[in-house]
Amino acid sequence: MLDNNKKISIKINSVVTLFLLVISLVLLSWLNYKNPVIYDWTASGRNTLSSTSIDLLEKMPEKIDVISYARNTPFLRSSIKKFIAKYQKYKPNISLSFVDPDTSPDEARNLGITVNGEILVRYKGRTEHLKTDNEQVFANTLRRLLNNQETWIALVEGHNERSALSTGNHDISGWVSNIIKQGYKIQPINLLEITTIPDNTKVLVIASPMTNYDDTEVNKIINYVDKGGNLLWLHEPNSSYNLDALTKKLSIEFMNGVIIDTVGREIGIQDPTITFVTKSLYAKHVITDDFDLVTLFPVAGAINPLKSDTWSVKSILNTGKHTWNELGKLEGEIELNNDTEKQGPLVLGVSLERKINEQENNEPQKKQQRIIVVGDGDFLSNAYFLNNGNGELGIRIINWLSNNDDFISIPSKIVIDAHLKMPFYTLGIMGIFFLFLIPISMTVYGILINLRRKKQ
Repeated sequence: MLDNNKKISIKINSVVTLFLLVISLVLLSWLNYKNPVIYDWTASGRNTLSSTSIDLLEKMPEKIDVISYARNTPFLRSSIKKFIAKYQKYKPNISLSFVDPDTSPDEARNLGITVNGEILVRYKGRTEHLKTDNEQVFANTLRRLLNNQETWIALVEGHNERSALSTGNHDISGWVSNIIKQGYKIQPINLLEITTIPDNTKVLVIASPMTNYDDTEVNKIINYVDKGGNLLWLHEPNSSYNLDALTKKLSIEFMNGVIIDTVGREIGIQDPTITFVTKSLYAKHVITDDFDLVTLFPVAGAINPLKSDTWSVKSILNTGKHTWNELGKLEGEIELNNDTEKQGPLVLGVSLERKINEQENNEPQKKQQRIIVVGDGDFLSNAYFLNNGNGELGIRIINWLSNNDDFISIPSKIVIDAHLKMPFYTLGIMGIFFLFLIPISMTVYGILINLRRKKQ
């Protein structure tokens, strides 16, 4: 009788324990649903918003509507949900909805939808399009919705400058495409066809001209600078193409010759006219803050900043002591001539700033004017802008010139932990272990157990 009572007691304890375990699991699941805790263990933190994005969301208290025109494919819609969820974590009143462009073709066409998965972001009656799930692009989109301003980048053309539209290696259509993805508006302009550079131009770009500018064109550029316009000047060695008045205005000189950099030989690059700029060679500047990618500048020229009472001139890109400006022919064995050529460090890129007075709503305002001059344009060309950090540097320069300093600190998050990398011999050992040793061991173990049972 006692044994039966014990058995009944054990069964009751088992049932109660199982019941309590189920209740505990249900309660834990409910708590996790109501108070989710998420950890981002990726090496680059790619699943976590930057502090800049979080601060921007805090400045937008009203509801944000996000509408994605994506076909009903689970992978695409799931990816978009995951991307927007990072923002909803910090701002719950972001709504996300989907529209299938195949079932609503007229709506998609009227809205100018061109990409499967294209996103419309609406805030306080304003709308912006988003074609990629990238934090920096989304941050720029929110910034434009908040400020309700368009940022126009004007590229001078008419002197064989690097084209914003052509896909040739010499041109800059790839970099321009990246700028457009950041939300900037692009407009090529011919200075002979306009009376003045448009007032809504945020940044004027002079991209490596190959023929001389007319005096009237130079005057238009100088007038634009005098009025406080921001400028990006990509200059090629050994000619200013009649822009000497502009160099004087900016208190800089372009040194003769081409920069020679011997460090490339150490990594197998035999062309000494490719200049490498590494982390230690970036000067302290907002543009280069926390920027540690290598950039390379083919056939570059050095810049000599002059003392100025007008501008605050800073070098941002420098070369190492192993470089010099070569004045001779670029053929045969190239060596430094200490009598005529200057050894590095040399200045490759400079920033200029000043505060100027302007009228806004009939009240005097202080405006920060910004200019960047780089002794090379190839680094942003289609042939090179994807190399190492060139494209990232180009985006940072435009962000700074257009006064979008906040977004310079949102670097592209590179996936560095998605693949397991190990030596070949380690992979071989692992392959032998899992493909051969474990199956053989399991087979032998099974045979031994079977033999033991037969003996019993």
